[in-house]
Formats: sequence, structure tokens, C-alpha cells
Amino acid sequence: MSPAPINLDRLTHDIVLIVDDVPENLSLLHDALDEAGYAVLVATHGEAALERARQCRPDVILLDAVMPGMDGFEVARRLKADVLTQAIPIVFMTGLTETEHVVAAFGAGVADYVTKPIRPPEVLARIAAHMQNARQMKQARSALDAFGQATLAVRDSDDRLLWQTPLARRLLRDYFDMRDDRCPPTLKNWIEAARQAAREGREAPLLASQGQRRLLAALHDPSQTGHDGEWLLVLREENHHAAIEALLTAFRLTQREAEVLYWVSKGKTNKDIGDILGASPRTVNKHLEHVFAKLGVETRTAAANLAMSRMGSRGAED
Repeated sequence: MSPAPINLDRLTHDIVLIVDDVPENLSLLHDALDEAGYAVLVATHGEAALERARQCRPDVILLDAVMPGMDGFEVARRLKADVLTQAIPIVFMTGLTETEHVVAAFGAGVADYVTKPIRPPEVLARIAAHMQNARQMKQARSALDAFGQATLAVRDSDDRLLWQTPLARRLLRDYFDMRDDRCPPTLKNWIEAARQAAREGREAPLLASQGQRRLLAALHDPSQTGHDGEWLLVLREENHHAAIEALLTAFRLTQREAEVLYWVSKGKTNKDIGDILGASPRTVNKHLEHVFAKLGVETRTAAANLAMSRMGSRGAED
């Protein structure tokens, strides 16, 4: 049976989910956390942990490594693969202190671990530290969301998408075949190309395109973000169709004239525009002469300035 929905007041309590199949451990941790002022949820097996985490989005998860059925390693992997729970810090509770077990735990996405037998003061100290970090990250992402920023973080070691703002998630789904939290191959290849371009002092290449829409990205390396091993990407979509329609209406241009003017405003040469539109540079020049006449200007710069003023500060973004 599924656990009943729980209403928790996040304004007064941070939420900790404890996952352990041993009643004595649950009781010890529940009492210590409750006394420290946390709202406490419990789950006694992996499936219940996944369901509670999705329902209530706890601020921190205390996760036992060894449980019957689905063990803590698999629970952690599933939590990190789910966009609803991937940002929640996980603190492992384990008696498995061999190096390979610790490495496996971090590989599954846990943020920290404590060894058994559990010492409540140590657990409380670690939770407080991860709670603060999680709160700062949540505030930063909320600010990005509020300003409509399409931002995501990719872990360099295994190309895993660590987090995404809602707008970034939509753009990734629109342009790529997103099936899990792995970086799609096209995006992975783009990161490598962008890194090479940065080393050579060139601009990053176009990320993707769909008809009149283009997806561009800016890449920030770990040394700039302060998070070693994480690449931060800021995505931006350009919608040529919307901008071209605006120019067509504003200046009473033909479709092709509006397209030529749009690309002139983007700094493209006649040859570039011809390649984009499938026309010769001579034909592009003829269209440009008509554009100059209708706009009452004599130079490309003047035409481009008029076009950009009509499109506004958003340019071709939609």
C-alpha cells in the first residue's frame, strides 16, 4: 500500500527522510532529528523511499546502504536519475568502510557517508552542513528560474546531468532525445568542441537547430564556477521565424526581403546569406536593394540598425 500524502510546513521545518530497515536505528535517528527541530519522514525499504522522496522532496536523505531487496546503492542511483529528486543530498549510513564500497557510494551519487554504529551528534553536524549547501543551491536555481534562465550542470567524469532549470529541461527535450539523466551525445560532442574553440580563441559552435529555431549555448568551466568537475551551460534559443515575421510586417517587405534583412542585422555577408537561403549573392544583393528603398536607407549598417530597433532588445529570441 502506498503511504498517505504528508503535508509538511517547509517554512518552519527542514525535512529529513530516514531510510533504514532496522527499527532501533529509525528510533534513535528520529528522536535526535526531531529534538533538533527537523520534520522527519521514515521509510523501511527502497521502494517506499523512492515514493516518499518524490512525494515530499525532503531537504536531505539519510540512506542505509544494506537493506533487503533494493539496497541503498540502487536507491541512490534511482534518486539521482529522477529529475524530481536528483538535487536532494544523500548521506549514506553504512558499516561497509572498505574503499570499493565508499567509491561505489559516491559513484551512485551520495554526497557524504557516516559509519555505523550511528552517532547522532555526527549525523546532525553532517546534515546541517549539507542542508546549508542544498538551501543555497536551491535559492540560486530558484533565482535562475524566476529570470527565465535555461541553465544546467554536467558532471565531467561521467557526463551526468546534475541539475537543470525547467526552461533548460524543456529545451533539451525539444532538441534532443532525452531518455535519462545522461548528457545526450550531441551535447557531449558540443562540450568538447566548445572547449577546443575556447582554447583556440574562437566562438563556440551552434549547438542545434530545428528549421527556423536555433539552440546556442555558453560553456563555463569548473574553475570559473567553483565546482570542480562540473560544467555549467547556459542555453539560449533563437527563433528566426518570429523575428522575420516582425520585419515583414513592420516594413512591408516580401518574405525573402525580410529574411535578407534579418540576416544582415546578424552581420552576415551576401555570400553567407546566399548559403543560408539557397540563393546566389547576386540575388541577395537585388533583394537588399529593394530593402534599402523600402526602408529609405543607403547602407547595410543603417538597415541593420533599423531592423534591430524594430525587433527590440530581444533580437531573434522568442
